[in-house]
Amino acid sequence: MQVILMYFITHVGLIFFMYPTDIIESASRTHWVPIFIGMVFHLVFIWIYMKGLSYFPGKNIIDIYMEKGKGLSLIFLIPIIGYFFLANITTVRAYSEIINIVFLSETPLWATMIPFLFIATYIAAKGLNVIFHTAFIVACVFLPLFLFIFILSFQNVDWRYFFPLFDIDYSFISNRSYYKSFFSFAGVFLFLGFIQPYHTYDRKKVLLSAILLLPFFLFSVYVPILTFGQATSATFQFPFVTALDSVYISWLVFDRITMFFLISLLIFIMIFLSLLLWMVSSILVHFVPIVKHSYVLYFLSILIFIICVMLPDWKVVEKLFWWNTYFRFYVILVIPFSVLIFGVRSKRKVR
Repeated sequence: MQVILMYFITHVGLIFFMYPTDIIESASRTHWVPIFIGMVFHLVFIWIYMKGLSYFPGKNIIDIYMEKGKGLSLIFLIPIIGYFFLANITTVRAYSEIINIVFLSETPLWATMIPFLFIATYIAAKGLNVIFHTAFIVACVFLPLFLFIFILSFQNVDWRYFFPLFDIDYSFISNRSYYKSFFSFAGVFLFLGFIQPYHTYDRKKVLLSAILLLPFFLFSVYVPILTFGQATSATFQFPFVTALDSVYISWLVFDRITMFFLISLLIFIMIFLSLLLWMVSSILVHFVPIVKHSYVLYFLSILIFIICVMLPDWKVVEKLFWWNTYFRFYVILVIPFSVLIFGVRSKRKVR
């Protein structure tokens, strides 16, 4: 259950901010097509990944690659380190800016990033079990609140904006914003290969939880479109948040439900950051075992903070996000297939 909840809440935290922007920018109509294609990719490659991992019971992805030799393991794991590192930088900077825009408009950005990064580092330093226990508690407390507010977001929708359904425009395939949207699919699933010695999980239940994410991917894009229309939604930096801000419920004590929605998602993102930090530090400690795990985490956090402060504006963040796309597709394509190939070969050797 902890693995399923971790998988679910971390994906939910990634969906509602940048994903709607990327999909709305890349497609002018029939947005369900790029969403569906991305979801099919996600289901296929996560199945391939878990199938490959099933050939190595009790071993994590680092052990699997190390069995093939230190040189080969470096070739496969260094791009993963690069992906995790850039993902940490872009996530910390992007979500700190969201906090400033919505909550703390007068607060310096560095002052927002420090507690955001410090809490994630503290959780990661306590180890994998603490990360999963924290995710379980967070899911129990904030997931019902998130689902309640998500339902309320449909208050102002006009379902006629859903049409046309089948006038499909495939121009999104050549739009790089669409490929940036795969961050919401590729950001999390690798953790399944890092937890095998510590946690077990049912592959069917993981796939089921992935399928349950489809309505959230779909309506994170369609709620702003159904509320404002395509042309207007394309002008917003965070379309879903803007659509949610237009919701008014007279019987609620609080005027803005957006605040509670964002708090829930930011806590989910904090769990995601702690998991990323723990995974990248696990790889580094494996290659440099004389260094303590906590020291690596502190060094990474300080380095991430310094780089985030040095980024001048949002355009540079978007460039980093795009550069990380190359690592992202490496993670989506190469890692699952390589694990599956190594698993099949090891099974033949045993036979």
